[in-house]
Amino acid sequence: MSVIAKNPVVSGFFPDPSFLAVGEDYYLVNSSFAYFPGLPVLHSKDLAHWEQIGNVLDRPSQLPLKNAGHSQGLFAPTIRYYDGTYYVICTNVTYGGNFIVTAKDPAGPWSEPYYIKGADGIDPSLFFDNDGKCYYIGTHPNPDGCRYDGDWFIWIQELDTEKMELVGEKKNVWNGAMRGVIWPEGPHLYHIGEYYYIMHAEGGTGPEHCEAICRSKNLWGPYENYRKNPIITHRHLGKAYPIQYVGHADLLETPAGEWYMVMLGVRPLEGYTTMGRETFLAKVTWEDGWPVVNPGVGMLTPEVEINLPEYKTTLSVPGEDKHYDFTQMKELGFEFLKLRNPREDLTVLDGKGLGILTTKETLKELASPGFVAIRQQHHCFESSTVFDVSGTEASQVGGIALMQNEKFHLRVEANKEEAKAILCKNGEDIVIGSAAVKDATKVKATISVEGLLAKVLVDDEQVAEADVRELSTEVAGGFVGCCVGMYASANGEEKEGYIAFKAFSYEAK
Repeated sequence: MSVIAKNPVVSGFFPDPSFLAVGEDYYLVNSSFAYFPGLPVLHSKDLAHWEQIGNVLDRPSQLPLKNAGHSQGLFAPTIRYYDGTYYVICTNVTYGGNFIVTAKDPAGPWSEPYYIKGADGIDPSLFFDNDGKCYYIGTHPNPDGCRYDGDWFIWIQELDTEKMELVGEKKNVWNGAMRGVIWPEGPHLYHIGEYYYIMHAEGGTGPEHCEAICRSKNLWGPYENYRKNPIITHRHLGKAYPIQYVGHADLLETPAGEWYMVMLGVRPLEGYTTMGRETFLAKVTWEDGWPVVNPGVGMLTPEVEINLPEYKTTLSVPGEDKHYDFTQMKELGFEFLKLRNPREDLTVLDGKGLGILTTKETLKELASPGFVAIRQQHHCFESSTVFDVSGTEASQVGGIALMQNEKFHLRVEANKEEAKAILCKNGEDIVIGSAAVKDATKVKATISVEGLLAKVLVDDEQVAEADVRELSTEVAGGFVGCCVGMYASANGEEKEGYIAFKAFSYEAK
């Protein structure tokens, strides 16, 4: 019995994937940057169908994000399992650096962070050897001084998991497969057969991205470069190829002895990427002690046949249409995101809907505005919300926003008299359409995206169009993809009150 996985296996803003197998269960984590809660945890039994079962960092004490830029906060996590305990190691570039959290159940709760003294650099990973010893592997600037931007080294040191401290010698073991390599990063260490392997990304997480590998019979090296590196890349396929930026991979073996790899990639339209980096899957075989990714093809494929029975998921599934009636809900699902460290009272579910507080903060600041969103997961989609602004003052607005970052986003905001469509370009608000509010107790705001064109509707009547190129990685920069969700603000004034959002929907077109 087999199942067909369709790439990307997790669509939308799910970058820097790391996964593992525990028995017949598979768990995946991804970067989340300045969004809260942090580090989504997904579960599968067939590697094709994934459901979100939680977030690793769901308490403010675990995730300080004050003043974090959209593409700061949490960088690439790694998830591992040993002797009944799950470990996630990650970098908070905004506060504290590299840290570890642990749990007995990957759905949580996860511990408070153990910040690792002396662990410089980013992209840490953990490796448990056959003797039970644990090792930290990460990447940091060339200790002899960087000769150019991206001149970094991969280093290893033993980690005491009782004290969560690095012990013994710290050794630089590898600085990449290619001559003049930049950004050897995302390293993972494996012990397969008689060899230790370091698999890592190179070229930066953009058009020159790739995945490479080296090996040694001794954990400390010296490591032998694979003469056929890189083992997977799309950088040679041209700018028009539909999947770009491929790299930053992780590797596992199923109980049946098959090998698979997850990695990130993007799906640009006409050279513009709005959904950010997504999670893709590939099959791996071994020849002469080296991995071959998608043998006979050498690039990512639209589908991957997996020798596992199909898994029927029950929780929030990335890529599916979503319809929420907040008057019937008691808590938000794991898929909902806020920005940075939101106040505890920023949202409330009270039977009247989802109340979002109109604080003075807006989407244009490095703050925690009234924004509750999910990830954009299709090139063509429509998202709507219905909300009540009948009891508001002029500065208090509710609406919907398609968010790339604080300087680039599209939003619809309405008070009880007027709704405006606003495109924020490089921090400057441009009103691109408006409409009178017909019934302030049930305003409907919609953003409908067809590729690189967004239409804005108020009460089902179009009021504006916007070029989505403005919300792309290529224009706005950074590492995130767009999120779409409900928005409330008092626009700089101290006029706090709840705007009740009755419903929210997201549908692929």
